[in-house]
Amino acid sequence: MKIATDKLFALDFDGVICDSAIETGITGWQVATQLWQDMPENMPEQVMIDFRYVRPVMETGFEAILICRLLFEGLKPELLMTDFSRQINAILSRDQLDTSELKKRFGEYRDNWIENDFSGWIKMNPLYPGISKLLKQIPLSQLFIITTKQERFVQAILQANQIDIIPTHIYGLDRKLKKPQILQDLQQLHPQTTILFIEDRLPTLLDVINTPSLSTIQLYFANWGYNTTNDMQTAEQNHRINALDTPCLTELKCC
Repeated sequence: MKIATDKLFALDFDGVICDSAIETGITGWQVATQLWQDMPENMPEQVMIDFRYVRPVMETGFEAILICRLLFEGLKPELLMTDFSRQINAILSRDQLDTSELKKRFGEYRDNWIENDFSGWIKMNPLYPGISKLLKQIPLSQLFIITTKQERFVQAILQANQIDIIPTHIYGLDRKLKKPQILQDLQQLHPQTTILFIEDRLPTLLDVINTPSLSTIQLYFANWGYNTTNDMQTAEQNHRINALDTPCLTELKCC
């Protein structure tokens, strides 16, 4: 199926391309054990289950450290889901933690894991079924990744799965830009194209909708990603958002 040249595909990474929750949870737990000495080395199975449940409200990787600590302390995952920002800010204040330091530790742990056990790290970052085929069908010049993950991790996972991408087409944490701003930049760089943005977080899509200059962006909600039943229902009721059940060209209606 041939893709029209006037289309540009911008995909989120975690929750759209990669099911990274297991690796993120393990990394968060291991960094937490460095900060709080009362935590055991191995992550309890129930904490991982609860972490996956809470994952839809997590925005940036380093927050996994705090989620793991709060779950270990016995905070109910349901409370984290409904009161996430307040609970995160409370533990940052209580334990006088610096977010820059947490990000640094989180990245360093991943770097060490990749260096010492790359195949094991890749196994903990599987791609969603069908996503590899989709990405390989999109021409390189038309494929972009917009993510809060660090760019080198995105590149490593894609390369390990034999997926090519132009390195400068990965807009990651390193750029320190919000997704609506990145989409605005892409719109200015490619004025003659229609941008299709695929994202699994409803708040991100709502941010785009609330940005008047992005009114022509075609929005797709990845139902397979890190979102809730309530998110799906809300997305379905919004005329700007197209619900996606599987990652394939026919559902994107882009050819």
